[in-house]
Amino acid sequence: MADVKICGLRDAAQLAAAVEAGARFVGFVFFAKSPRAVTPDEAAALVAEVPVGVARVGLFVDPDDALLQEVLAKAPLDIIQLHGKESPDRVAEVRELTGLPVMKAVGISGAEDLPQLTDYGLVADMLLVDAKAPKDAVLPGGNGLAFDWRLLVGRRWLRPWMLAGGLTPDNVAEAVRLTGAPVVDVSSGVEAAPGIKDPARIRDFIAAARG
Repeated sequence: MADVKICGLRDAAQLAAAVEAGARFVGFVFFAKSPRAVTPDEAAALVAEVPVGVARVGLFVDPDDALLQEVLAKAPLDIIQLHGKESPDRVAEVRELTGLPVMKAVGISGAEDLPQLTDYGLVADMLLVDAKAPKDAVLPGGNGLAFDWRLLVGRRWLRPWMLAGGLTPDNVAEAVRLTGAPVVDVSSGVEAAPGIKDPARIRDFIAAARG
């Protein structure tokens, strides 16, 4: 049984579908190249509708300080998610700048990528273990790709963590069973089209993740 983060929410209807289905985390994307991107003003209206007990997560890709401050001035967040090539030092800087917990996404394609989980686990408050994006990908995540979950079997963790990457209503229960992930994160796996969340798929995904 795992909690669920629904990422890339863009409007009130999508947000309501996620909350009503039981999501414990909701994610808003501040990366202009993404079909799921929202502006600080759009996010402000959305986060105001998030009920107590549901964590508001902002996804950023190699943000500068100005963007972080602009977003936080308008849209109060609970967690900063860094999904770019931020160094461990930058993770620590963002944590100090914002005063918020920072979750660092780490892309995995093979065993050679696993040491990064330790490197970032020393500085981040949480880890998001995702499939590594292809070299020519425009987006660092949300590409619907999975990695070999067996790489995580039996691992001991320095920090709380989430599993992402290619998860769908059909495979999330198996992913949780194999890895023991306490939280699973989904975006494209519950969409009818890029950026368009499907309420039925959201409900099915959360039900499957909870077993």
